[in-house]
Amino acid sequence: MRLSNMLISTLREVPGEAEIISHQLMLRAGLIRKSATGIYTFMPTGVRVLRNVENIVREEMNEAGAQELSASALIPASLWQESGRWDAYGPEMFRLKDRNGRDFCLGPTHEEIFTDLARSEIKSYKQLPLNLYQIQMKYRDERRPRFGVMRSREFLMKDAYSFDKDSEGLDKSYDKMHEAYSKIFTRCGLEFSAVEADSGAIGGSSSAEFMVKSDSGEDEIAFCSKCSYAANTEKATSQLSEKSSEAEKELIKVETPDVKTIEELEKFFNTDSKKFAKTLIFKAGEQVIGVMVRGDRTLNETKLTNAIEGNFELEMADEATVLEVTGAEVGFAGPIGLKVDLLFVDEEVVSMKNFIVGANETGYHYDNVNYGRDFEGTIGDFRTVVEGDCCPKCGAPINIRRGVEVGHIFKLGTKYSSAMGANYLDENGKEQPLVMGCYGIGVNRTVAAIIEQHYDENGITWPMEIAPYKVIVMPANMKNEEQVAVSEKLYNELKANRIEVLLDDRNERVGVKFKDLDLIGIPMRITVGKKVTEGMVEFKLRTGNDIEEVTIENAVERIKAELEKNNIRF
Repeated sequence: MRLSNMLISTLREVPGEAEIISHQLMLRAGLIRKSATGIYTFMPTGVRVLRNVENIVREEMNEAGAQELSASALIPASLWQESGRWDAYGPEMFRLKDRNGRDFCLGPTHEEIFTDLARSEIKSYKQLPLNLYQIQMKYRDERRPRFGVMRSREFLMKDAYSFDKDSEGLDKSYDKMHEAYSKIFTRCGLEFSAVEADSGAIGGSSSAEFMVKSDSGEDEIAFCSKCSYAANTEKATSQLSEKSSEAEKELIKVETPDVKTIEELEKFFNTDSKKFAKTLIFKAGEQVIGVMVRGDRTLNETKLTNAIEGNFELEMADEATVLEVTGAEVGFAGPIGLKVDLLFVDEEVVSMKNFIVGANETGYHYDNVNYGRDFEGTIGDFRTVVEGDCCPKCGAPINIRRGVEVGHIFKLGTKYSSAMGANYLDENGKEQPLVMGCYGIGVNRTVAAIIEQHYDENGITWPMEIAPYKVIVMPANMKNEEQVAVSEKLYNELKANRIEVLLDDRNERVGVKFKDLDLIGIPMRITVGKKVTEGMVEFKLRTGNDIEEVTIENAVERIKAELEKNNIRF
């Protein structure tokens, strides 16, 4: 492709709306342009990058035995109603009606469509196992679209669904997808980890996220400093310290006027936050929920949401509700005499002795409170893991790092097949529900994650397989007929060898061209300059500082050698 004919425009300044490096560079390099909040147009070079990632995904999915199909993004509400998710999914779903008043949605995910397909097409155990996938646009009305294509309202996703006759078969399908994902992200040049994750709205018994380490990531990941344990902090847990052996003391009520926060209580009682247990009040639909964590801890709302039966939007209780269930102002809630529908107690609080809580009376707290003697509740893990906590597997310290989720795999089991009647006949002619798995990759998010790990002060440094073009040929002076002629010769020879090549035939200064090419991130550059009269041209790698002089006759072979070194087919 001739650069003079391309629709491409680079930006010198960092756009004010772009908060993270991938968003900045995708805009500056002309890969994307914003259409509306959370909605982007991929420009020609951006499409090429997107397709390169998509092709890697397709090749590895096909190699793993999955079959590609293409379902509609427009899904009838009836299927979501069958699975029970029409009302449960929440405001992220784009809902619409057709001219006859029938309800539809723009697919945020496709479990229902694939389950519906499976129940009509799969009749016998002889057709199993089966893995079907598609690469298609998904739509989610994000509450806060941000970070460019990292969290957008329209995005390209590879979603796959496996169908097996039993849990053992699912385990094999799941492991096969785990291996395929590892190959995909390795080929994309990413440093990544597979971590335990919360299954969220998709559901199922267990899941794993493929996380790319990045300071710009929205997720926090807990990594053990010693063993292989890794989990999203939404899911991560930690070892409990030994239960206190302190003897239980007599419960006393202490007047604490205008003392509400943990910091104020620490000063008042002259002790640290680990001696307190805070009681937080939430609304979950029509229910009022209380939850207790140690004073120095942060509540993990995902864990709490998963513990509540039913599908509810969890929200902090207002002052009127707090007054109703505690009889006190905000800041004095405690478990003793608390009038809530459910009280959840973090297991760490259970192991404490003689701790301090609110007395459900304005201006008062209880000291020497003990679980079991003074109150009871539903015990569980409701705390957010922090740096330095002990690994649940080996006890070593946990480290916290930020990351970007690029893939998520789930063991769905029979969640959807049972709800929608997707059955098969087993060896004995008996109907059994299909056992399902679900496997997603955010393709455009993967592009952004690659940039987060591959850039320098001059722009993007694409891995060879991902780059929109592998090499660019650039005459230093477009008015020099010999330079232009040699550039044309090399360009045509590279095209004849099916190598993705650009010819920078723009009437721009050399410095401007260099800046553009570094910003876009073309991996190899051939500069045809003054030494063309001696039969020499310059070869340079985007990620290196050295400029190598090669003969005109050997220039194409030098490029081929670099492609072969990077396992690039041409």
